[in-house]
Amino acid sequence: MINIIQLSFVSIIPLLIVALGGLMSEKSGVTNIALEGIMLMGAFIGIWAIQILEKTGMNVQLVYLLGILIGGVVGIIFSFFHAFASINMKADQIISATALNLFAPAFAIFTARSIIGGQQVQFNSVFRINKIPLLGDIPIIGEIFFSKTYISFYIGILLLIIVWIFLYKTKTGLRIRATGENPSAADSLGVNIYKIRYFSVLSSGFLAGMGGVIFVATTSSRFDATVAGFGFLSLAVLIFGNWQPGRILFAAVFFGFFRTISSAYSSIPFLSNLKLPREVYQMLPYIITLIVLAFFSKSSRAPKAIGEVYDQGKR
Repeated sequence: MINIIQLSFVSIIPLLIVALGGLMSEKSGVTNIALEGIMLMGAFIGIWAIQILEKTGMNVQLVYLLGILIGGVVGIIFSFFHAFASINMKADQIISATALNLFAPAFAIFTARSIIGGQQVQFNSVFRINKIPLLGDIPIIGEIFFSKTYISFYIGILLLIIVWIFLYKTKTGLRIRATGENPSAADSLGVNIYKIRYFSVLSSGFLAGMGGVIFVATTSSRFDATVAGFGFLSLAVLIFGNWQPGRILFAAVFFGFFRTISSAYSSIPFLSNLKLPREVYQMLPYIITLIVLAFFSKSSRAPKAIGEVYDQGKR
């Protein structure tokens, strides 16, 4: 059972981080369904950077951290296009985000084939920490949280705390939430709606880019121009989490656990004895997603101004 819990962290953490990215954007009123594309771009460049840095003999954990940060910076750059189209050009936010989602895999495949010689970016997946001294010796808790884990697990928890404090305990966080609820009222009080929304969307890109690198680095030994729909699944986590950090954590655990079950069912005697086709288990997290959204989406409390184009001249 402990092994299943630890495996579920591999899915939970990227879902949590990317959903928090979506939260940052949508709390300001900008819909960001481009999380999938941003994840993919961040993962592509971040993993490529890891491949290069590994050859220098640098400490593996430092290589991993640098790869995550590079993926975050790429996410900022890529999300800028969504911010510019949505905020300055006042384009439809769904169409803008969809364009990025379609562009990202094509760009990654073309670039990888042109420069690397193939669409797969190989790297050494050696980032798991077998045991943290002292903490790993704590009964049960140490075995679950401080053994056979990744440094990205602690990064994810830290980011959850930072985002919660930032949104609910700081002046800028209050302005972001006010912009997502009633931008005209916020503008009348001197809040620069455009700056707030730019900051929020770029922050969203940073977190999604980081999440892309973390997902690939902890689940594979190569980038293959996909993040397995985790960007879209993170949107489901955001909606199920009702745009609240604490509930998003619960939703990430819920969806992450079912995704782990779908890939590790053979190690669970009860599920293995059912003799169901492998495809049934692979469909499980997505079927659960549809069922959960069908029941809970109507009671979700999204920001009131989400998806609305703000025109200061019409205030």
